[in-house]
Amino acid sequence: MNTLFIDWQPNVDAFALGSVHVRWYSLLWCVGLLLAYTIVQRLYKQQKIEEKKFDPLFFYCFIGVLIGARLGHCIFYEPQYYLTSGKGFIEMLLPIHIAQNGRWMFTGYEGLASHGGTIGLFIALMLYWKRMKLKAWVVLDNIAIATPFTACCIRLGNLMNSEIIGNPTDVAWAFIFHTKESLVDGISVPRHPAQLYEAIAYLAIGIAGFALYWRWRSQQNSSQTSAIRVGSGFYFGLCLAAIFTFRFFVEFVKKEQVSFEQGMALDMGQLLSIPMIIVGVWCIIKARKKINKT
Repeated sequence: MNTLFIDWQPNVDAFALGSVHVRWYSLLWCVGLLLAYTIVQRLYKQQKIEEKKFDPLFFYCFIGVLIGARLGHCIFYEPQYYLTSGKGFIEMLLPIHIAQNGRWMFTGYEGLASHGGTIGLFIALMLYWKRMKLKAWVVLDNIAIATPFTACCIRLGNLMNSEIIGNPTDVAWAFIFHTKESLVDGISVPRHPAQLYEAIAYLAIGIAGFALYWRWRSQQNSSQTSAIRVGSGFYFGLCLAAIFTFRFFVEFVKKEQVSFEQGMALDMGQLLSIPMIIVGVWCIIKARKKINKT
């Protein structure tokens, strides 16, 4: 048996300001959003989209992702808790926990689902492009170029929280997590670092999408027309298809997140990924047909 596993028990707090503790998870969420903000701002400038049309984008994206991710977790993964009582419904909407004696404490939103965040983001972007009178595919493609980098940061945040862990394994790079969910017969066992797998994959997808975009930019003023332009829907399709295809397969090495997933042939994450993959593939095919006609 391998004895060189990675013993993973980092401090969940990145730093503290007096009595306020800032967790790595929150910090990495902010880093991911800042990366997306910076990337899309640059893309808009390169495409000569008015700055006043960019300014509201961050607000729409932040609210859409937060609400969608929160509702997605509560509705898809724990409906029996959040949708069956007034206490659960309040905790779904507000970042608090209500104790049996009626007292409450601030906890932040404990439970965010990427599928819900994706749906929330799309709805927010639909409202945004209608208000700003921008072409939908231009907005979606630009956001899709930046999104994988944000997804990478969020999964690194999950790693720092030792959550969304993998199944037991004896591979050389296995992590030993020290949480209640990681125990087998009361012992922490080596597990797949599924969060790290996803973070690396999303970073690679982001680099690939940006490389394709950069190729299009470099060919804009030349006679070459093989590059894929923003506004075709290709980047949006690539982002959806690539991220959720990887998400579908990585679920096979993940520990189930909720009890009702035990014994299921496909877990909730996989079932929710299938429509995302279908939409992504459809966008890619549609974009390629459009490009071939030009």
